[in-house]
Order: sequence, then C-alpha cells, then structure tokens
Amino acid sequence: MRRSGGGRRGSGNYSNPCLTMHQPWASLLVYGIKRIEGRSWAAPIRGCLWIHAASKVPEEDTIKAMEDFYREIYAANGITDIKFPEHYPVSRLLGCVDVVGCVRCDELASWEAVPEGVRLEGQTDFCWLCEQPKKLLVPFEMRGYQRVYNLEKKIYEAAVRGLVSVEGPMPVKFPLPDPQDPFSLKPGSISEEFSENEASGVEKSESLSAAIAGARAAATQFNKKG
Repeated sequence: MRRSGGGRRGSGNYSNPCLTMHQPWASLLVYGIKRIEGRSWAAPIRGCLWIHAASKVPEEDTIKAMEDFYREIYAANGITDIKFPEHYPVSRLLGCVDVVGCVRCDELASWEAVPEGVRLEGQTDFCWLCEQPKKLLVPFEMRGYQRVYNLEKKIYEAAVRGLVSVEGPMPVKFPLPDPQDPFSLKPGSISEEFSENEASGVEKSESLSAAIAGARAAATQFNKKG
C-alpha cells in the first residue's frame, strides 16, 4: 500500500485518504443518498474521504434492494423523489465526502438531533457520519486497497480539479459536541444524552422492516460471494 503526498488531512499518516467500497453503496454515498457509512471499526480520520468503487459488479437484485431501502427510509421524512444513479461503475474513483464524526449504532438510533431516516441508516457496529458529497464529472479508473489508504499524489491532483458538489435528497448537518474539536463526535460522545430507559430507534412500518431486512440480506449475500 502506497502512501503519498498532498496536504495533510484527517489524522495519523493520512494525507488524501481514500476508502474502497462495493457498489451500489459507493455511488449512493457520493450522490448524497447514503449519509452513513457503516463499518465494524471506528473512522480513523476526519475531513475529506475519497470514495473508490471496487471491481465487483453488483447484481440487479442487490441494486434494487438498496434502492428500496433508501426509498423507505427517506419516506420516514416525507421525501419520495429520489434520483438514484443511472450507472454504478466499478474500479473507479467516484468522488469524496466529509467525515465529520463516528458513533456507535445504538447511539445513532437514539439521536433525536438528526432526522429519522438518518437514524435508520445505522445497521453496523460503527457509523461514519458523512456530509458534503462531491462527485467526479469523469470517474478515474484506478486500483483500490483495503481499509483507508492514501491516494497517489498524481491521482489526487487530477481528481480534485474535476469535482462538483452534489445536493442529496435530504442533506444533514451533524452537530459536533465541541465545535473546536473535529474529533469530538466519536463513539460514546453522545451516549450520555440518552437515559437507559429511553427507547432507541424509530417505529418501523411493515414495508420499512422489509426494506431493512432486504438491505441486510443484500449486504450479507454480496460479501459471501466476494
């Protein structure tokens, strides 16, 4: 794994951090439809995170399951007009988002400061909170790596000139506990807001429960085939 130049962003040794994701999840994030990136590990960075689509071509059933999932969770906030990507390209650098924090799934589910639909997105141990999506007008073909890695300098310098802002169906602004500390929104940082007896999660309709189950099944089946 090569780490290379550019301005210092995020934390540690990351300069222009990038994450390789499977489709359709990668494009849904860059298009501002997906606002939570779920992982089994906490986000190691804050700030700009480049998104790269892995080489595996998604099946139509997987795309349908995830689009149905997002239709249902946006409907929880009264939004029914969602413009999904026309294509889900693979082996391409797609764009970037700003990672502003990371919380546990149970924290997100109980966080009344964010819309219901956002709380419903949390389906994994750790939820990376993403804002300000931007996409590349022309996605760059490149190889990806596991976990978070740095873009090569020449790729970053070319890509940063081709970005355009994206307006998602319902952009969200996650409130930082300490506006002076970009890492203040971290696992455990908002759990004290909730009482032990406070109900977590959003009341789910039958169609929403089915969409969530379908999304989980799609992710599980996709990983098994990988």
